Amino acid sequence: MTQYLVLIYQDEQQVDEAASAEMGAAHQVFIGANGEALRGGNALERSGTATTVRPDGADGFVITDGPFAETKEQLGGYYLIEAADLDAAIAVAKQVPMPAGGVEVRPIWAVPGAVG
Repeated sequence: MTQYLVLIYQDEQQVDEAASAEMGAAHQVFIGANGEALRGGNALERSGTATTVRPDGADGFVITDGPFAETKEQLGGYYLIEAADLDAAIAVAKQVPMPAGGVEVRPIWAVPGAVG
């Protein structure tokens, strides 16, 4: 079995309090239906709370407020899943509630000796 990260992107401007509550309920249904494949996951705070850290090329860092990239859709959460192959991971990803965005599926690179 391979682990995959399912990254959930959404247009934050289209998610108000009512939509957020509705999506929360939909995610509970998703979790109930896919519990065997799930290894973790969480929602993220809005992109305005992000801080980006980049090397400055001179052994230091540049710290900026905001997400890594300014785009219409921002990373809003993730699920870590385990699936037999990419097709099975995509089948799970298709069930993720995402009314104002989409998901990206990526295999986890199992680096020997890595944390986790």
